[in-house]
Amino acid sequence: MTAINAPRDKYNAVWLIFFILGLGTLLPWNFFMTATMYFTERLKDPPSDITTNQTANVTLQDGDTRNVLESKFNNVMTLCAMVPLLIFTCLNSFIHQRIPQKLRISGSLTVIFVVFLLTAVLVKVDVAPLPFFTLTMIKIVCINSFGAILQSSLFGLAGILPASYTTPIMSGQGLAGTFAAFSMICALASGSRLQDSAFGYFITACVVILLAISSYLTLPKMEFFQYYIESNRSRPSADEENKMDLLKKGKIKSLHMCFIFTVTIGTFPAVTVEVKSTVANGDTYFIPVSCFLLFNLMDWAGRSLTAVCMWPGKDSIWLPVLVGLRVVFIPLFMLCNVQPRHLLPVWFHHDAWYIVFMIFFSFSNGYLASLCMCFGPKKVAQHEAETAGAIMAFFLSLGLALGAAISFAFRAMI
Repeated sequence: MTAINAPRDKYNAVWLIFFILGLGTLLPWNFFMTATMYFTERLKDPPSDITTNQTANVTLQDGDTRNVLESKFNNVMTLCAMVPLLIFTCLNSFIHQRIPQKLRISGSLTVIFVVFLLTAVLVKVDVAPLPFFTLTMIKIVCINSFGAILQSSLFGLAGILPASYTTPIMSGQGLAGTFAAFSMICALASGSRLQDSAFGYFITACVVILLAISSYLTLPKMEFFQYYIESNRSRPSADEENKMDLLKKGKIKSLHMCFIFTVTIGTFPAVTVEVKSTVANGDTYFIPVSCFLLFNLMDWAGRSLTAVCMWPGKDSIWLPVLVGLRVVFIPLFMLCNVQPRHLLPVWFHHDAWYIVFMIFFSFSNGYLASLCMCFGPKKVAQHEAETAGAIMAFFLSLGLALGAAISFAFRAMI
């Protein structure tokens, strides 16, 4: 069988299913991040607990009235998300041939659905700050552990299909962030209580996960999908001994992917979310719009653009150059009006600088990451593509974990 004889993807049904699966992969986690205001609100010290409140606050920097749990929530959340993501993505790259694909994907979606259902229920239950913090971090670890298996399995599966079928996963993930950020802004505009908004986030995530599960179950019925699956099965599988050979073939693209997300997560949201507006001081919408919504919109645009344009090519010198240039965003954001700050001066006072940096930062993240993910599995033979896709997903997760780790240092340097 050859690609020339491949059936058509009627009505782009397989493309749309991969888009929905990409959406289902990241929408739950994006809603979790979007609800950080709800989580930090529930971590505030009870008004009557004066002694605990004073003890917690003395460890903080001057001018920061939050308690320890509130102030460290974003950093600890990022770390609890990215470390399991890295570990389980690594595990999946080795066990994906031993555990059936259907179990890995549908099973992971089911576990994530249950966790979000529990999270929605807990919105209505009073829990003390410390147990709530601990329980929240456990749920974040669980979500990202199974999310890692899900994401890695999806990219491995897409690697079997033509290169363009990685784009809908990346685009769906980009839309997930945009949808979550837009929902947050709508909740703020409506004046809804944080608990009501959070409950809506988590229920919506449950609905999207159910849609992703039903979409995945219809995938084997698609003739186009079956053709490539059968074609892949007819070739020898990649065993443990040649995994290092696969890594060498796609090493450069893997390192590019890792570097892209190290830079991104190192600064977003740990640094970018702390920028204060100098034009509309105290504006509730500044960070939701100019940080979360703008980042996700432009990231989505970048990811989606690879459906019609793939420049530079997979062997072009411009790809590593553009990837490397993204490091400039680290000092640019650190020199914006991040508050509180103690070491560095503010060079870019006006909000316009921050917005311009955010546009290029987020668009380059989406576009270059999508390019690398599309090109990586195509550097190897078709029967090795699923393993190559899983390896690429591992380096993506490695970049996220490294970024989460260095985000502490970047914030402390300011």
